[in-house]
Amino acid sequence: MPLSNSKDLKLAVLIDADNVPYSNVKGMMEEIAKLGTPTTKRIYADWTKPNANGWKGVLLEHAITPIQQYSYTVGKNSSDSALIIDAMDLLYSGKLDGFCIVSSDSDFTRLAVRLRESGMKVIGIGEKKTPNSFIVACDRFIYIEVLDGATQKKKPKAVAADTKKTVEKPAEKALHKIDKQTIELIEATIEDIEDDDGWAFLGDVGNLIVKKKPEFDPRNYGYSKLTPMLKSLTDILEIDERESDKKGIKHVYVRLRFN
Repeated sequence: MPLSNSKDLKLAVLIDADNVPYSNVKGMMEEIAKLGTPTTKRIYADWTKPNANGWKGVLLEHAITPIQQYSYTVGKNSSDSALIIDAMDLLYSGKLDGFCIVSSDSDFTRLAVRLRESGMKVIGIGEKKTPNSFIVACDRFIYIEVLDGATQKKKPKAVAADTKKTVEKPAEKALHKIDKQTIELIEATIEDIEDDDGWAFLGDVGNLIVKKKPEFDPRNYGYSKLTPMLKSLTDILEIDERESDKKGIKHVYVRLRFN
């Protein structure tokens, strides 16, 4: 779900290299392109270290500027302070609409809060281990694990005894996959904006869910978009697709079945 007027957003992309494998950068940059136009792209690390060798080709391919930050103290990520200083300099330049901070580090929580206080949109990208304090400080947070090209953990091979599993209906599978807390969030959001007949425009539902829970993303539950995700919840939701003024484009509305 893109942010409002995302195509016009001029974004500064600031990457903490200690928190991102270079194999994930391509999918990450493609995702950022959906959210706005990255006018500034910088990545922070101690590039004198041996583990920085794999980055050169990736940075050239995506025109990302590497910023050298020496590790002055063992065990301390000195890239954090350099990224924060640059973010504040860029903020006061007055040439941006938002920031994309790529890290799983809670040290950037105060930075995200400060940027939003100045009217900036803040998008966070990080691993699922990212502390909640940083996630909720952003307008939207995207997990690296759901992006195209992200390194996935191999699933263990099925054991022979698992072949006799009970067959579930699609709706039951969806309800098992989507946790109770998320279902309650969807229901409450629909109730917040429904009309007199209980219908809510799907686009408004998605935008409000992200405001309530910045890390919400249908891909976290195995769905490409919000529409198929909600269509899978046939036990609790009704879907109505209505013709729009534009040919071939339909407006999708949703309501709770108990209404």
